[in-house]
Formats: sequence, structure tokens, C-alpha cells
Amino acid sequence: MAPSDLSYCADQVRRFDNDRFLTALFAPADRREDLFALYACNLEVAKTREVVSEATLGLIRLQWWRDALEGIGRGEVRRHEVVEALAGTIGRHGLDSARLDRLIEAREADLEEGPPASLVALTAYAEATAAPLAQLALEVLGVRQDAAMEAARHAATAWALTGVLRAVPFHASHQRLLLPADLMACHGVPETALFAGTPPAGLAAVVQVVAEEASRRQAQARALRRQVPAAALPALLTGPLCDLYLTALAKAGFDPFAPRMQMPHPLRQLRLGWAALTGRW
Repeated sequence: MAPSDLSYCADQVRRFDNDRFLTALFAPADRREDLFALYACNLEVAKTREVVSEATLGLIRLQWWRDALEGIGRGEVRRHEVVEALAGTIGRHGLDSARLDRLIEAREADLEEGPPASLVALTAYAEATAAPLAQLALEVLGVRQDAAMEAARHAATAWALTGVLRAVPFHASHQRLLLPADLMACHGVPETALFAGTPPAGLAAVVQVVAEEASRRQAQARALRRQVPAAALPALLTGPLCDLYLTALAKAGFDPFAPRMQMPHPLRQLRLGWAALTGRW
């Protein structure tokens, strides 16, 4: 698929959330654009902290998206490429508005200063920012069974935790940290060292704990696999990618600053293709 052939939403997802873009390609052709609209909406709200200069402006931006979603419900669609596409997606699939609201509300945490207090707090953040998106993707795919929704909750949390680990260098370059504060203190990892790009040895222990939690949540998702219909697969294909990145991280000594962790995994497409062929996400 050439970039010139893509819709605005599909191109945004391809450029800025390429892993999810690849998973969406395994969806039925008549559902892909709706997944792209959903994922593009997530990109818009997720980047709020990066595009505003202060928290108040971030809250205003998130409120704009709340108002846009409420407008869709009233049949008043704002002139915005993503809003217009999302309006069609919501109309075709009757997406749960509460999940859309939670997706936006969860991003308010991004505007707060300081890292999560603990692994429990980080995991709650990961679930809040990722689970509604995966569950909405299931709705687009016509899957609403409880077991599938629960599997998506766990798989999305695992994916978000993995993303936090992969993004440590990016966040550090912006003077931000999402690793648990208590683990950082326990292993002698000061924020200033990460912000300076000189992570101490204790960072590996912190990263390993979070990686193990991601693996645990992915295992919980897979424990439900027999109860999840095949149609759900595109929304759960982050699982195989999660495996690839966590394995690469372990081979790098749990160092998120390792060069291999800064590039897309070379086996992504192959692993996704195999998962789609076997149905083993």
C-alpha cells in the first residue's frame, strides 16, 4: 500500500503509530478505515502533552476533543479530518461513548508533573490509556463478548507498559519520566541521570520489573484465547509485537537506551503474518 493511496487517518497512523498500522492491515477491508480513524483519534489525544506549553492548554485541548465527540452524538460534526472520519466510524458501529470519554480523560494524567508513584500506579495509567482503545477496536470488528473485552484489557495494558519502556529515551529527552518512582529510588536511579542520557546500572532492574508485569498481563490475555472469537484478532495483534520487543529488551540487558531498542523490530511483519495465519496472538 503506497503512502499516496492512504487516507489522512491511515497516513497519520502509518507515520506515528506504525505498529498499530500494521495490525490494522489484518482487519477485513471494510473495517480498516474505521480502525484507522479510531487510532488517529487516539494519536490526537495522546500527543497533547507534546504539543502544548502548559497544563492548562492541554486541558483545553482535551476538552475540545470531548466537545467534538459530544457534537458527533448530536449530529454536529466539526470540520477536522479525524473528527469527520471518526463520526462515520461511530455511526457505523455504535461505539461505546463512555470508552471514548475514558480514552480522553486518561490523558489528563500526562499533564501532571512527576512519575507514577509505584508499579501499581503505572499499570493503572497504562490500562486507562490503552484498554479503551483496544476495546473500541473490538467493537469496530463486531466483537463484544465479555471474554474478548477482558483479553483486550490485559493485552492493551501489556502493550502500553512495553511502550513506556521503549519510550524511556524519548521521554527523558523531554525531561519526563514514567517509570515508577519507588522502584527508581529503591535501585538508585535519579531522574537527573536519565535526563542527562547517562542511565546508571540500577535502571536495568527497574525496567525488568516493568517488563515482567507486561509479560504477566499478556499471559492473562492469552489465558482467555479459547473464549475469544477469531474476528477479534486484529485488535489483539499487539501481543506478538509485545513479545518481540520484550525479548529484544531482555537481550539488551533491559537497557532501553540500547541502539537496537530505538529501531522498529525487523521481524514485525513476519511475526504478525504468522500470528494471523495461526490465530495465535
